[in-house]
Amino acid sequence: MDLRESLGKAVVALKAPLGSADREQGWTDELRREIQEEISVSRSLLRRPGPWAVSYLHPRLDEWMAREGVQPGRLRDVVMDVQTLIIGARDAARSR
Repeated sequence: MDLRESLGKAVVALKAPLGSADREQGWTDELRREIQEEISVSRSLLRRPGPWAVSYLHPRLDEWMAREGVQPGRLRDVVMDVQTLIIGARDAARSR
């Protein structure tokens, strides 16, 4: 699965209504929408200018979720997977 496809799957997961487990883990509707928007912007950046633009992405989603008190769980895992993929792609692009 490529990076844009992973970002797309994350956007879909974050667009879905929160379940009770998500809320217990610290997610709010506002936080879900904000992080979904952040990932959507990254996906658009990779789609419009192209994959080389990944070097301009600096995701800090882990810090954001930590500040909001989000606990481990399904959505946090989705977001962290995306952040890991972005960082890996960015580092690979910079080392070329």
